[in-house]
Amino acid sequence: MKKTLLLYFLLIFACSKNTQIKNPRIAIIGLGIESSTFSPATTSKEAFHAKRGIEIFDKYPFLHEDSLARNSAEWVPILVGKALPGGIVTSEAYESLVKESLKMLKQNGPYDGVFFDIHGAMSVIGIDDAEGDLITRVRDVVGFETLISTSMDLHGNVSKLLAKQSDLITCYRMAPHEDAIESKKRAVTNLLDRLINKKGKPAYKAWIPVPILLPGEKTSTRIEPGKSLYEQIPLVTQNDGIVDAAIWVGYPWADEFRNHGVVMVTGDNKKAVTSGAEKLANQFWESRNDFKFVAPTTTLDESLKLALKSKLNPFIISDMGDNPTAGGAGDVTHTLNQLLSRSEFKNSNGPSLIYASIPGPDLIKKALDLEVGSFVEGYVGAIVDDRYSPPILLSGKITSIKKGDINAEVEVVVKTGSISVIVTNKRKPYHYLKDFTDLKLDPINVDILMVKIGYLVPELYEIRGDWVMALTPGGVDQDLERLNFKRIKRPMFPFDKDMSKPDLSARLIELSNKK
Repeated sequence: MKKTLLLYFLLIFACSKNTQIKNPRIAIIGLGIESSTFSPATTSKEAFHAKRGIEIFDKYPFLHEDSLARNSAEWVPILVGKALPGGIVTSEAYESLVKESLKMLKQNGPYDGVFFDIHGAMSVIGIDDAEGDLITRVRDVVGFETLISTSMDLHGNVSKLLAKQSDLITCYRMAPHEDAIESKKRAVTNLLDRLINKKGKPAYKAWIPVPILLPGEKTSTRIEPGKSLYEQIPLVTQNDGIVDAAIWVGYPWADEFRNHGVVMVTGDNKKAVTSGAEKLANQFWESRNDFKFVAPTTTLDESLKLALKSKLNPFIISDMGDNPTAGGAGDVTHTLNQLLSRSEFKNSNGPSLIYASIPGPDLIKKALDLEVGSFVEGYVGAIVDDRYSPPILLSGKITSIKKGDINAEVEVVVKTGSISVIVTNKRKPYHYLKDFTDLKLDPINVDILMVKIGYLVPELYEIRGDWVMALTPGGVDQDLERLNFKRIKRPMFPFDKDMSKPDLSARLIELSNKK
């Protein structure tokens, strides 16, 4: 906090010297997605909902029109696209977005800096290191003296190439990502400080690969050891000569060589940078056996037994294997099929259950010709991922219809027995109370709330009566050892539990302008 305030005072001072310092020109560019290579789904260009030009500023509250950061530079917003986690990106989608971005980047140069806003877990057909490829192509346009500040999700992957081409780099320090905007702001503040105060590229970048690959549901910063591990980062950044420090736990549902944990520290003091990175990397490694799921886990059948016995509501069940916030296709019918077959939910007076959600364009099309209160029947699910259960012919009464959601497009609630099934035209995760109340559903007082997500985001976490995570199948199966990894670097924890301690000494990465 003290360091951030100091940077802002420096910015204020610098901006007051208008006759001496010209505001730097900074481009904003990036593509972000988590891509599961274990899902049959693919991601198209449209899924990125790309923003161009001044509409990009809407994504960054700290760059609103009257903000200090906005007025401290000449901002050149190019293209930023962020997609809901999903399957591997098609080469056509990637190339189309990248070529459009690079064309605009060329037309609007030159630049002193680039705010490179990515996720870090994008997989593209035919490319091994998508973010490394993207930043290299950006470098080819902006040159090697331009400072690039990279902002990432802690579930991203930092290849050696991405580390080299980034001059400044940071990631979230919280999972769930309550500090997402704060982290992006830090990336921008660091960039402005280095440009306005003529500091240039940090002299040292320490990069340490940590051979650990765990799901986010085991590495949440809500609980130990993730909580204490990430609390060490600010302590490292307080040392003189340090610009930033970060820990990436990596993305476990892509089978690529770069998928593993990473620690990076940047700064101008070699000893502080290397020792800080090694401290974080060693603590990460020593904590490996202590990472546990953030909530109790069990089978779907046992989860339902616990929920039906519970006196607490809502009893939340995470249907994890097909979680669209982690890259699942979102249309696996395995869980819904079992719910509909259970006698407890056959009668409308049975335990109330909300199921969120299942794509069903066939049913949606029919529902749009009907009114609330009408009976509807149509197929839902298993259009993309039918490996575990076929499409379901769902029938029931329409209790709500909503149009216009950016992800779902159309949402229809179908009541069958005591189950309210949210059917969407396209997949959508349900995170917020408003997601439910807009559909005239009551997530707080329902007996059982079943959501296709892993760890609960704050709003759902706060209303839970009780919570369990069901180990269901899908493209983001939490039992990583059931997945057919072939390309990740081995040995790797937890796949090789008895592996010897790896080399966790700091690798100093060459500056981006060094060949």
